[in-house]
Order: sequence, then C-alpha cells, then structure tokens
Amino acid sequence: MTNTIAVAFGLFLLTALAVDVIFFGTGHVLFLSKKLFELIEWLAFWR
Repeated sequence: MTNTIAVAFGLFLLTALAVDVIFFGTGHVLFLSKKLFELIEWLAFWR
C-alpha cells in the first residue's frame, strides 16, 4: 500500500465516522468500540 492510498483511506474512514456521528449520534460507535476492544483482547489471548 502506498502512502497516497493509505492517506486517502484514512481520510475516508475519518469522514465516514464524522458523518455517522453527526447524523446518528455516538451511542453505537461507543458500542462497536467496546466490542472491537474485546475482540482484540480475545485475539491477544490466542497469540
């Protein structure tokens, strides 16, 4: 992945997250963040 593609992908993700928070609030973003953290801990256990 080139730097240009990585920056474009990062900007796309940040823009999508900002639009999501503006239109739908932060409740489900917090829920998904907690679940992602649990998944990372679970994967680290199996490492």
